[in-house]
Amino acid sequence: MRFHPYLTGLTALAVLAGSGAGEPPVAPADPVSAPAPAVETAPAQIELAAATTVTAVAAAAKHKYAFPVKGKNVSYHKTHSGYPATDIFAACGKPFLATTSGVVLEISRVDRYSKKKPDGPLNGGKFVSILGDDGVRYYGSHLSVVSAGLKKGVRVKVGQQVGKVGKTGNSSGVCHVHYGISPSCKKTGDWKVRRGVVWPATYLTSWRKGGQKSPAAAVKAWNKKKNCKA
Repeated sequence: MRFHPYLTGLTALAVLAGSGAGEPPVAPADPVSAPAPAVETAPAQIELAAATTVTAVAAAAKHKYAFPVKGKNVSYHKTHSGYPATDIFAACGKPFLATTSGVVLEISRVDRYSKKKPDGPLNGGKFVSILGDDGVRYYGSHLSVVSAGLKKGVRVKVGQQVGKVGKTGNSSGVCHVHYGISPSCKKTGDWKVRRGVVWPATYLTSWRKGGQKSPAAAVKAWNKKKNCKA
């Protein structure tokens, strides 16, 4: 038995269109009124949509993120006094993790903070600063210890322990990690930028739930507007 050529093409189109999740198969149209160009272009449109989906998924999976403090009863504020950052509260000694894979920019293993000195780069006590592969700098301070083997230029992986929660520096004697997100700018010494320029809470909430929301675009936008001037 031979089928009308228009009917054959439309039947194939109906099967393709009906293969999407949750969508019922589309019944073939009247072969007399159905325009041939629609049948000819449908496969190309389907291939383009599939390619776009694959590209979007690949882009989202390029960088992996982890919530930076491991433990129970961990909390953080959506706001911070003076500038965009947050304080992540957890018991002293809880692991502080690399937010994403990257390279160590700066560390402090010694708490040189003094109440007699004005606010400055020593406020953080013991800290770790990491430049992520996504181009974002992640900073955690008030640590009780910085993990052995870490130094400038050492590569770390997402979720790797890089220190422990503490209360060094200007921490008011409370166990927590001061957490800042920023562009790398001078990479070292630019403490006003390093301490944080983009609000972290929305990203922390995503990572805590297993999400992969990236701050890269927000950091890039800030730097374009402020040119590393905090």
